[in-house]
Amino acid sequence: MEIRNSQWITVSRPDRDLAPVFRRVFSAARPVESAVLQLTALGVYEAELNGQRVGDFVLAPGWTSYATRLQVQSYDITPLLQGENELRVTVGRGWFRSPMPGWDSLGIREKRFAQPCGLIALLILRFADGSEERIVSDESWQWAEGPIRFSEIYDGETADARITPENWEPVLPLDWSRDCLIPQEGEPIREAERIAARRVFKTPDGDTVVDFGQEVTGWVEFTLEAKAGEEVLFDHAEVLDRNGSWYNENYRGAKAKVRYICRDGRQTWHPRLTFFGFRMIRLISWPGKASPEQFTAVAVHSDLRRTGWLKSGDPLLNRFFSNVVWGQLGNFLDVPTDCPQRDERLGWTGDAEAFVRAAACFYDVERFFRKWLRDLRADQRPDGGVGSVIPDVLPGDQPAAAWGDAAAIVPWEIYQAYGCLDLLADQFDSMVRWVRAIPGYTKTPDLWTDWPQFADWLGLDAPEGSYKGASRENYCASAFYANSLDLAVRTGRLLGRDVSDLETQHARTVAAFRRAFPTCETQTEYVLAIEFGLAEDPQQAADALAEMIRKDGTRLRTGFMGTPRLLHVLSRYGYSSLAWDLLLRREYPGWLYPVTRGATTVWEHWDGIREDSSFWSRDMNSFNHYAYGAVADWVFSRAAGLRHAEDRPGYAELIYAPEPDARIGWLQARLDTRFGPVSAFWSYEEGGIRYDLETPVPALIRLGGEERRVAPGRYTFWTEVGRDCR
Repeated sequence: MEIRNSQWITVSRPDRDLAPVFRRVFSAARPVESAVLQLTALGVYEAELNGQRVGDFVLAPGWTSYATRLQVQSYDITPLLQGENELRVTVGRGWFRSPMPGWDSLGIREKRFAQPCGLIALLILRFADGSEERIVSDESWQWAEGPIRFSEIYDGETADARITPENWEPVLPLDWSRDCLIPQEGEPIREAERIAARRVFKTPDGDTVVDFGQEVTGWVEFTLEAKAGEEVLFDHAEVLDRNGSWYNENYRGAKAKVRYICRDGRQTWHPRLTFFGFRMIRLISWPGKASPEQFTAVAVHSDLRRTGWLKSGDPLLNRFFSNVVWGQLGNFLDVPTDCPQRDERLGWTGDAEAFVRAAACFYDVERFFRKWLRDLRADQRPDGGVGSVIPDVLPGDQPAAAWGDAAAIVPWEIYQAYGCLDLLADQFDSMVRWVRAIPGYTKTPDLWTDWPQFADWLGLDAPEGSYKGASRENYCASAFYANSLDLAVRTGRLLGRDVSDLETQHARTVAAFRRAFPTCETQTEYVLAIEFGLAEDPQQAADALAEMIRKDGTRLRTGFMGTPRLLHVLSRYGYSSLAWDLLLRREYPGWLYPVTRGATTVWEHWDGIREDSSFWSRDMNSFNHYAYGAVADWVFSRAAGLRHAEDRPGYAELIYAPEPDARIGWLQARLDTRFGPVSAFWSYEEGGIRYDLETPVPALIRLGGEERRVAPGRYTFWTEVGRDCR
């Protein structure tokens, strides 16, 4: 990249808190044909040319595995040029220099906190006469203190509007690698939805709270009339406690505060170099009386194109669909994070593999996951192990089943959604390295045993005091090992690679699994055995699973491993009605229970707020965690009946086999595929069920126990109520 000819620069007086402003003054006296700015930083930055914002990418350069992959953004700044120009770039800590994660691990927090602030830039001016000028970052640049006095991912931002940069000082050269610089790969992060405050009210404790009525990831923009030196100070929260009082203990160590020192007059401001997960803010200090029209929540996320929509005759179910979408947007901020609010916000691999299929239904996430998978590949450990989070800021953590298996599951699911064989080719070696690492972690040949695991995380059958479900750790780990071997074999065959050794290992692992685990003890164990082809008689296993669920009062007990796959298994083996029972359950535990409690995103725990309005816990209780929203994939593919043929990924050929349920009356689904939009609708009408399908590709229709093939087009079908619609 051309920017590698520039020099990294830094400040001459390091300050851990300040977000310094770098500047370069230059002339463009001759007519300019084009001007392109290439820019990146060690931290996050915001650039201005002649007082005008450069581009609309926020929190640039995003989050990657910085040691080997630091994205460079390119901006066309031609329209902003004048004769005499001043380029300013403010650089905050961002992910690069924040002490992430929020708990200490092998001294990593302090090491990250101590990393230097840095900037590298290249401006290419092409003049109308054919000549060219290149302005690089070097010692000719200057820096000064700016209005942002503090900015950090977890703790928030402090700004003083009275301060303008002055007393410019020379920069220093910074000895930092330029080999890590890469072009922008992921979707840019942008400001998106704007939500007006719904109300301003007082809590029973006298706190002034602004409620936006929707949990978002981003920041609050506010407008006020003030005097110089007056202070705005607020923090953030997702929910109130059972008494209606302010509550954000679940943010743990994240202070999540905004402090703003006003200048004279009317002013509008919002944080620029950090973000928050919140539904409401508490005004700790505010000049005058606050009113709703002074506040706007600005949602910030990767700029993804919407590709999927669901709507039904059940208002609660529709709210749940909305919650899944908001949860995805709130956690797809350059990496697929677990949550956006507490001192975590990490790219947990287990959450990503659980949700990836649903993610690809609602939004076009191919580019998003390509970039993240390249980070996974870059951070893969020398033995092939994959960390629990990507980018891997937890190098002390041991690889774990399901989490590390994202190396195989995520690329396979993205291929299934979009038919992108080249992505599989890019990730194949990473898949193989992962499955070949597992024998080094086990004490039992051909299985994965006696190793620290997350297991069926947050399963409801967990022993008292444990976050892990009751499913056996060795069972779950060995099941995921077999599945990743299978995916590596299937990928290798598609790519024409020799995978005979992996085929042999897969057969050995399946046989060893069946010998070691002849019976299933939990819902999740049944689900994994069936879903991963490990049950010798899958129908018998599905029958036993259904019986187990019914005996438990038609309640699910699954956690992160079992939940995304539970309804698929039930539908596949004749228990569609039971799957609907689970989906539509309004009591705890169930997907609609949080909706009845006012949820606007998906919760981390089925009982994040208990039936008595108390909280599940303080230390790990996010109200914006997308993993359990994975069930939306079942709604698209089974309930609405839109899935692609097994050997035709990307919906090159459609299988239309809806599984309707009279309790919701009707269901409408649309998917914008690589081949065009697919839409389906069913509704219960007098005496039967009407089906409407529009498909841009050939389709196999399965209705009323019959099959027929149709060409691309629009179709209406009818079946009598009571006939088999699987």
